Amino acid sequence: MMPATQLASIHSRLASTDPEVRRIAVMDLLDSDEDDVDQYLLDALKDADAKVRAEAARLLEGYETHEVVEGLIGVLDDDSAEVREAAAISLSELKDAAMGDGLLAALPAASQAFMQAALFRALRELRRPEAFTPALAALSSSDVGVRCTALGVLGYLKNPAALPDIARIAGSDAEVEARRIAVGALGFATEPVAVVPAMKRALMDASWQVREEAAATLGKLLATDSTDDLIAAMADPYWQVRLKAARSLGRLKAKSALPALIDALGHEMSNLRKEAAVALGEVGEVAAIPALEMALGDSDPDVRKLARLALTQLSK
Repeated sequence: MMPATQLASIHSRLASTDPEVRRIAVMDLLDSDEDDVDQYLLDALKDADAKVRAEAARLLEGYETHEVVEGLIGVLDDDSAEVREAAAISLSELKDAAMGDGLLAALPAASQAFMQAALFRALRELRRPEAFTPALAALSSSDVGVRCTALGVLGYLKNPAALPDIARIAGSDAEVEARRIAVGALGFATEPVAVVPAMKRALMDASWQVREEAAATLGKLLATDSTDDLIAAMADPYWQVRLKAARSLGRLKAKSALPALIDALGHEMSNLRKEAAVALGEVGEVAAIPALEMALGDSDPDVRKLARLALTQLSK
């Protein structure tokens, strides 16, 4: 237990005229035995100094009460970017779905893009169904941060009614990150046929990050009718896209991908060689045995290990 003299010191320093002294006192609150630490931190959110407010906002991440949520929402429009960002991060750490009440209530009045994005980011993992309608509407926002965080909410909610709008973003948004997130969000579809056309288009996107996401998501969807497109993606100029395509072809047990996967087993990038070895084991074609046996002499020990595992799979 912290001695009373030390508690008194913290209280005294919280009232100091020196903002740095106040900031350190705010930090010391967490090591104290005060019953109302969150109340002191909420008071510090109103401090005249931005660094003190930012410190308080950061430390409030450990307190999930409606009062704390309201206090953090209240500084999302702070003059200081540091304070706004600290509050947004703390809100995003919320785990209790009940804390979403304040976030949802704040959305209609949130006129600033940063505030909207912060609220959606915080709502994402809370999975509140009430967030569906405002998140869907936010896909039309002119701010990419708002669109991206709204996509995150929709991806977590997994409501199939959002799929057409998400597919639209995946194929036409001007921002790479929005298209990438949208492609990933399509992965919650329970009927791949509803989104595979959009995924195939994404495999041809101008951005390799979007193509990479599409290659990965097709495997998660177990979209068997995308095999030819994924085989074509094995010739992508970016090895990251090839790697995800190889992984998905393995998941799909695509026998027609055997030549492309064997070719990838000789790629200069060891990560791709490793993925190819795994995929060949999953595909299960004995025609891959000679290539895998050659890989037992690979310079990378992980490739050798995965080639051995693949050969074991093929011998069963």
